[in-house]
Amino acid sequence: MDKWECPCGYIYDPMEGDIENNVQAETAFEDLPDDWVCPLCGAEKEYFEKLD
Repeated sequence: MDKWECPCGYIYDPMEGDIENNVQAETAFEDLPDDWVCPLCGAEKEYFEKLD
């Protein structure tokens, strides 16, 4: 699964998920809830870029 980076530098790693926001480990970025935002800056998913 791909990692995604927010403009603020936060990297969403699907192997870790976002436990503080009730996103379980192994949740693909594409499967995040529509209302999920960056836990650091609040940016919406559309602003994230996939890492190579």
